[in-house]
Amino acid sequence: MDIGKLKAPYQITEIDPWLAPYGNDIELRMDRFKDKRRQLVGESASLKDFANGYLFFGFHRTKNGWVFREWMPGADEVRLMGDFNEWNRDSHPLDRGENGVWEIAMPGADSLKEGQNVKLWVRKGDNWFERLPAYSMKVVMDEQTSILCTQVWDAEKEYPWTDAGFTAVKPDAPLIYEAHIGMSQDREGIGTYREFAENVLPRIRDLGYNTVQLMAIQEHPYYGSFGYQVTNFFAASHWYGVPEDLKYLVNTAHSMGIRVLLDVVHSHACPNVGEGLQLQDGTEDQYFLAGGEGWHPAWGTKLFNYGRTEVLHFLLSNLKFWLEEYHFDGFRFDGVTSMIYHDHGLGSAFTNYDMYFNLNTDLEALNYLQLANELIHEVNPNATTVAEDMSGMPGMCLPIEQGGIGFDYRLAMGEPDYWIKLLKDTRDEDWNMNGLWYEMTTRRPQEKIIGYCESHDQALVGDKTIIFRMADAEMYTGMMKDYHSLTMDRAIELHKIIRLYTMSLGGNGYLNFMGNEFGHPEWIDFPREGNGWSYKYCRRQWSLVDNPDLKFGWLNDFDKAMISLAGEKKLLDDPAAVSLWIDPERKIISFSRGGLLFVFNFHNSYSEQSFFLHAHTTGEGSYKVILSTDEKRFGGPGLIDHDYIYQTAYTEGRGLGFNVYSPCRTAMVLERIGE
Repeated sequence: MDIGKLKAPYQITEIDPWLAPYGNDIELRMDRFKDKRRQLVGESASLKDFANGYLFFGFHRTKNGWVFREWMPGADEVRLMGDFNEWNRDSHPLDRGENGVWEIAMPGADSLKEGQNVKLWVRKGDNWFERLPAYSMKVVMDEQTSILCTQVWDAEKEYPWTDAGFTAVKPDAPLIYEAHIGMSQDREGIGTYREFAENVLPRIRDLGYNTVQLMAIQEHPYYGSFGYQVTNFFAASHWYGVPEDLKYLVNTAHSMGIRVLLDVVHSHACPNVGEGLQLQDGTEDQYFLAGGEGWHPAWGTKLFNYGRTEVLHFLLSNLKFWLEEYHFDGFRFDGVTSMIYHDHGLGSAFTNYDMYFNLNTDLEALNYLQLANELIHEVNPNATTVAEDMSGMPGMCLPIEQGGIGFDYRLAMGEPDYWIKLLKDTRDEDWNMNGLWYEMTTRRPQEKIIGYCESHDQALVGDKTIIFRMADAEMYTGMMKDYHSLTMDRAIELHKIIRLYTMSLGGNGYLNFMGNEFGHPEWIDFPREGNGWSYKYCRRQWSLVDNPDLKFGWLNDFDKAMISLAGEKKLLDDPAAVSLWIDPERKIISFSRGGLLFVFNFHNSYSEQSFFLHAHTTGEGSYKVILSTDEKRFGGPGLIDHDYIYQTAYTEGRGLGFNVYSPCRTAMVLERIGE
């Protein structure tokens, strides 16, 4: 990036005129970004060449053996110990170099061997303590003590990748299957990378998703943290297998045409001393903010100092590492809202623009995210970055050159909240159609979002999935195909309608959490002391969807048809839908998008015999229903005719269109099939 071309006024204020009064704040943000970038790499040098920490620090083979380096500016002595020297704390001291970089050369090819356990023995003042290298690329857990330990792993060793050219292909709109490796198996236990690649990836491919988002990949000692208490940022989690198995998973996904995103956690870190970065060199402010500012008040975790050059080097190198070493296709950044506000967005409703541009805004965190996005897209121009930001920070998904932060997409976090509140607090007959349209279509101009009606958050203990919220206890007794009740029939129909409505209208991409597509029952409860360390609720019961006698198959088949339609028709490549009709009384909403027509009847009892479907946005000609929630193969009564050919006509006072039968609590998609 040529930062000399980054000059005010920035286009962001033209894209969103409401930002005009905050032009000075945006200029300040951009000036800080330019200053920070100059500090790191100069005027026009590459961030890609800067973010090479993992190629320098840690363990690396040399012509004559091995070399190890660690940045510990606050340490007074550093020594290396492990299996290679029978855990002798004195035999292998490191030499201190410039800027607190410690180094030891170990001649001889066998001076270290892959798989050997190693740790650092560090002195600060009068205190000696054990630490794991910050750039540990493989970590294992002692079965007796549950303490993590670094293993020697040769990152320079070639892996037989077969995905050459995959990243050169510009991606379609992301249809994301959010997944957790450990809970991806049917048995009560922890799944593996290999099992996921062999058993779950084929399901994802068959459903039509083009992207899988992997959670909890960075090393974390407490399994129940869902991966959000990271200790070792460069290590693939030991819970699911060895690093080569993760590479096998990514390579297999690419062979199926599936892109892989890493759920990256740079918003905070595990506070464990000795296993992670906390007090790494004996000081509290090596990687993190000092004092109370360095602690997250709600999560009890450590907060990075995004203003320190060495911390930026560590984090940016981490991103490049996952892209190049494991061939990930991008990242979903966790906890962005927490990063970009000094109060972490706790209790804030973000009801006006003043809340985005004041002393509460953390410019150093925003600048880091700009640097991160520039780097990622420099390493892989077709990479995808997604921000988990609930605040709606303006410019989050605009290019840096326009004054934005540079993300490709933001998660539409208000959408699942809206569905939950609607299902909890409002009777079906009182659903507000204008509100339904507004919630799914309101977004910042020219900024892309990922729509979803539920993710892993809604499946955790303390919350409920959509199907469970509607069916509740009847999920246990009413999922046989020959069972019908008002409760279960409503749950099945609305489950399909809500998903199709959200996917087709709620974003420029779509996300679903593993198993929710077929209405996985119950919640996610990780093994913990309170449940006797049970894995009963920390798995995905694929046997349910594979059972031909149960309704789960109906929901799964509908999801497959819906996702496949979106992919085949490039539906989400169309920036936005066009409203055709909103009927508050009859509870009907119709719109067009991607050359298709959509009709949603949310009414619980009223069926419209002759709903006039406007076709002025898609053109004159003949039309046919290509998908409906009413189809018998999805558990519907089959009232909507998929064979009938509709012909447009001009009607006085209504324009171009045709009449369709819209049964209550159904949705249909129509396509023009001829002139």
